[in-house]
Amino acid sequence: MFLLQVSIVLLLVVAAVVALLIQSRSDRYAAARDRSLAAAEAFAHGPGLVATMQGPHPSAVLQPLTEAARKGAQVDFIVVTDRNGIRYTHPEPAQIGKKFVGTIGPSLEGKITVEQVHGPLGLEYQVVVPVEDNRGGVVGIVSAGMKVANVSSAIDRQLPVVLGAGAVGLGLATAGTALVGRRLLRQTRGLGPEEMTRMYEHHDAVLHAVREGVVIVGGDGRVLLANDEARRLLDLPPEPEGRAVADLGLAPRATELLLSSRAITDEVLPVGDRLLAVNNRPTASGGGPSGSVATLRDSTELRALAGKAEVARGRLRLLYDASLAIGSTLDVRRTAEELARTACGEFCDYATVDLAEDVLRGEEPPTLTAGAEVRLLRVALAGVRDDSPLYPQDTLVRWAGSTPQAAGFVSGRSALISEVSTDAGWRGQDVERTQAVLDFGLASLIAVPLTARGVLMGVACFWRGRDRGPFEDDELSLAEELAARAAVSIDNARRFTREHTMAVTLQHSLLPRELPEQSALDVAHRYLPAQAGVGGDWFDVIPLPGLRVALVVGDVVGHGVHAAATMGRLRTAVQNFSTLDLPPDELLGHLDELVAHLDQETAAAAGGLAITGATCLYAIYDPSTATCALARAGHPPPAVVHPDGTAELLDLPSGPPLGLGGMPFEAAEVRLPPGSDLVLYTDGLVEDRTRDIGAGLDVLTSVLSRPGRSPQEICEAVLDALLPARQSDDIALLVARTRVLEPDRTAEWEVARAPEEVARVRAAATRQLAEWGLDEAAFVTELVLSELVTNAVRYAAAPIRVRLLYDRTLICEVSDGSSTAPHLRYAVAEDEGGRGLFLVAQLTERWGVRYTPGGKIIWAEQLV
Repeated sequence: MFLLQVSIVLLLVVAAVVALLIQSRSDRYAAARDRSLAAAEAFAHGPGLVATMQGPHPSAVLQPLTEAARKGAQVDFIVVTDRNGIRYTHPEPAQIGKKFVGTIGPSLEGKITVEQVHGPLGLEYQVVVPVEDNRGGVVGIVSAGMKVANVSSAIDRQLPVVLGAGAVGLGLATAGTALVGRRLLRQTRGLGPEEMTRMYEHHDAVLHAVREGVVIVGGDGRVLLANDEARRLLDLPPEPEGRAVADLGLAPRATELLLSSRAITDEVLPVGDRLLAVNNRPTASGGGPSGSVATLRDSTELRALAGKAEVARGRLRLLYDASLAIGSTLDVRRTAEELARTACGEFCDYATVDLAEDVLRGEEPPTLTAGAEVRLLRVALAGVRDDSPLYPQDTLVRWAGSTPQAAGFVSGRSALISEVSTDAGWRGQDVERTQAVLDFGLASLIAVPLTARGVLMGVACFWRGRDRGPFEDDELSLAEELAARAAVSIDNARRFTREHTMAVTLQHSLLPRELPEQSALDVAHRYLPAQAGVGGDWFDVIPLPGLRVALVVGDVVGHGVHAAATMGRLRTAVQNFSTLDLPPDELLGHLDELVAHLDQETAAAAGGLAITGATCLYAIYDPSTATCALARAGHPPPAVVHPDGTAELLDLPSGPPLGLGGMPFEAAEVRLPPGSDLVLYTDGLVEDRTRDIGAGLDVLTSVLSRPGRSPQEICEAVLDALLPARQSDDIALLVARTRVLEPDRTAEWEVARAPEEVARVRAAATRQLAEWGLDEAAFVTELVLSELVTNAVRYAAAPIRVRLLYDRTLICEVSDGSSTAPHLRYAVAEDEGGRGLFLVAQLTERWGVRYTPGGKIIWAEQLV
């Protein structure tokens, strides 16, 4: 558009310049003609010209005169000739006497001639005038003129001025066009004519289609525009545009508002049976023309819509509140209570939730046939009062098949009963109770089955009193939406309950059901699974040879069935490794390799990186020496309560968690006096979301610092002080009080490497058994000692020792300085040896070998 405007302006400027040049050329030629004519006539009528021309020497006289006249008249030449055209004068003297170039015929007849000729000076523009005597006869001619080149050069000298003026005019016109164009673009927001036309048509269509009346009134009080809605609302006559507002037949108040020059906002105007909301704004306030624009809305319809919108807004708000309040936990009962509390008050007066008992156990209820009795447990009841005659909470209700509750539970369809007093099915449930409900004022009921993922779990009932009015049909969908959201949360909680129950069952099956009998420790324990999800904590008490006892506490990373299963594998592995009678640090090393293997196995199965991870503390207590060897792998340190009641955390070397690998474990040995309490636990006891492990350990040592309590009492005190309100992790707690083997229950002898030492040891052992009253065990003991001591004397290295331990069983131990262990084998008939260990294995309860830093110990245990 701008280019078109510039092109038009350019054409106009060019046309003007061309016209100006043409006019200038014409003016210059006219001026040259007039000047030449004046010079020629003035010279031709000069006094004495005729006489001079008729004199003897006309050229000599006239040549200087014509030159002076030529210069005075500012022409290029003045030529005087005779009647024959022979020149008397010329600016170029060489041309004197030659024939005049031009037309002389008309001049000889007394006429003036104006012409362009190619003369001696070039292209000439000349005027030819006759010279007459007194009688009017032509005696010669005078020609004056200018060279055409001189006339054109004058025009050329004016041409830059003309072109410059044209360029200035073009620039000014272009700038003006640009400014006007920019203003138009700004006013039209960059729209072209076609777009402006379409926009006008669109605005006109919108203006007449909008559900809001628009009336534009000019400053003279006449209607400039009234759309269709304004005509309908104000009942205007046809074609109101151009008519005065006062002549439209409107009410005085309406006329006043439309003609008002002040701003009016939402002023109510009664028009017939309508209530209009009028807004008026003057147009002159923004620099526009005088007048006003009024908009009108039918608030009668808006009020009805506003009421419906408020109801819809309330229902949406209830659903939003329900989405936040229902399902905050994975507890079935609590979720049902959240549904009842959310619905009560805003939606109904009383709300109840009845669930099948199977749902509370995490199971799916069985499918029932139509008309069958339904047994549901009332798990939630909420209402505006606490004395309602409805079935109380935790009541097992037997709903008759005719009731809406039973029908909904069996069929999965909701029921709306506007007046329960007329519903025979509901009244047949319990005559006395239903009458009490009616007397209480409850009159309307909605029963909605709780269904999620195809599972019918129960029924939610919503009650309203008679003073509040019955439920309407559209409120049934709201009740179904509430129940559907709650049903999904209840089903999630049911599934979690099932998974949690399975995990707890699995975990309990993998934990020790009862502690083994042993005399070294008095043990008390507690195990509390997490509320949110079962973890992988475990503990164990494992009797070892030589009256020793191993204590184990561990924790697998994560929760759920996988963690419980991993815990079971690790517990089994610890029990198996303990049969090898390994020191604590070596056992943890083997366990670390196992966890790393499990991790690789899991990662390969899952197709990615999977870290099993676990922590463990392993301790071996020896009652014969009152010492305890301990090692830990990323586990919290154990605590010791001394007999005087002082408590401390053992400063054990902290190894890495199991499964990381690359770092050796280190064991420590401590002496525990009789009556000391060794406290082992998992991190769930001392650490949670609101308390770091340092603060938990401080509380633990503080609680333990009291003497005179049994291990059971210590367990109770610790849990009372440290158990969090919302337990998020498993807790395993093991309290072991130490005992020592009495000195008179132990006998020990040094043995030299001589064959005769075997008989001496047998005799000494027999005497010791007699002192203990174990004469019946003498024969087997002598046979065992003969075999073991003979082997030690023959094949082992010094020092050799024999020890008898008498507690629940009789234990014979033979130690030596060799690390070579004997092997049990079957001897054939031709073999002279190899039957000794076989006899030992057959005659004793069990036997084995354990290694020590100085050698090994071969032991055999007998029941007494």
